[in-house]
Amino acid sequence: MNAVDIITKTKRKERLTKKEIDWLINGYVEGTIPDYQMSAWLMAVCFNPLSDTETLMLTEIMRDSGDKLDLSSIEGVTVDKHSTGGIGDKTSLIIAPICAVCGLKVPKMSGRGLGFTGGTIDKLESIDGFKVNVEFKDYVDIINKNGAAIIAQSGHLVPADKKLYALRDVTGTVDSIPLICSSIMSKKLATGADCLLLDVKCGTGAFMKNQDDARQLAELMVQVGKKADKLTRAMITDMNQPLGNAVGNALEVIEACNILSGKQKDRLYDLCIQLAANMLELGGKGSYEKCRRAAIEAVDSGKALQKLADIVEAQGGKKEMILDTSLFPTPVYSREVKTNCGGYICGINSEEIGMAALMTGAGRKSKEDTIDSSAGIILQKHVGDKIHSGDTIMTLYSSTVKDLTAAAERAAKAVELSAEIPNVRSVVLEVVQ
Repeated sequence: MNAVDIITKTKRKERLTKKEIDWLINGYVEGTIPDYQMSAWLMAVCFNPLSDTETLMLTEIMRDSGDKLDLSSIEGVTVDKHSTGGIGDKTSLIIAPICAVCGLKVPKMSGRGLGFTGGTIDKLESIDGFKVNVEFKDYVDIINKNGAAIIAQSGHLVPADKKLYALRDVTGTVDSIPLICSSIMSKKLATGADCLLLDVKCGTGAFMKNQDDARQLAELMVQVGKKADKLTRAMITDMNQPLGNAVGNALEVIEACNILSGKQKDRLYDLCIQLAANMLELGGKGSYEKCRRAAIEAVDSGKALQKLADIVEAQGGKKEMILDTSLFPTPVYSREVKTNCGGYICGINSEEIGMAALMTGAGRKSKEDTIDSSAGIILQKHVGDKIHSGDTIMTLYSSTVKDLTAAAERAAKAVELSAEIPNVRSVVLEVVQ
């Protein structure tokens, strides 16, 4: 068996056997297959996509390239949620405690942000003392006691994906739906939950820019999950404007607390209730409507906010910050973005808002960069809102960037106005199961 034959087969649209894919992937992980040959195969996949069967085989081989978590010592049904990433997406901080209150077990391994996308782990680290690196036994104990835990991804899970993604990132081979599917699902299957809900973002602030591509990815991931004997469902959700009001680490934790306390009921709240209801239904807690009512009650009763505080405390964090968000550090600098004309907001380019937030110090341009946890953007206006000349659309914050002029100019350009009332898309576009 040799790499050239495998590259040639994919180039000619000939199907690979599991043995051939296994030899190629594990050879690359072990270092016997060089970057240039793997790059050639990845490019061949981009032009001639893998079949569904090949995608499943690739996913399973990648999953098996490292450690797999055994969650059998967790009492009850485990349900995980994965988002393909978006601007202002703090849903994990909200739905994990809601589902825990309702009797599910939510084992959550999350990542850090890079570029304009935010990471759940970075957000949690804005809480004093919060430990994102936890021994596996302690992780299980926290979940059994509190119903949920959110920790950083283990360095020993799916090493094949780490090597492949790094190569795809520098060879223009990221935008292949089978490769995206295998990357996501190999990690999710390795983390061991019984059920999996996939939140596939679609729009300017997401990798999948249109709904057809988002649907194709969602259908493929659901199929792979089911063939791996996991109860799997996907929701395609709108990312043509930032999710919620806050973009930035501490700002997003504060907003999550506002949602959980019932102070804020908007598009973000609606999405989180629907995500939680779908997770509860997957976990066998009853019909969708019953699960939706349970999720709403978890918030209205105050139990979900208290649950987040308990989870934070169990992971070494200062729970008082969850119950009183005024304890988060106040940013030193701020800059309002005002409009110089009137009309209706018909679009907010989420990616550009993410880049503007990056300029405030809220994100990383490289893995070595230090994040300003207090930095970010609060949006006062959203798509569909009528505005007048001089209205404040958003406010930028930072404790490290004194002059926010450039960031404000970029953020302002992300907002599109119209004289006509725009159609505002539903936050949930469709459900794939």
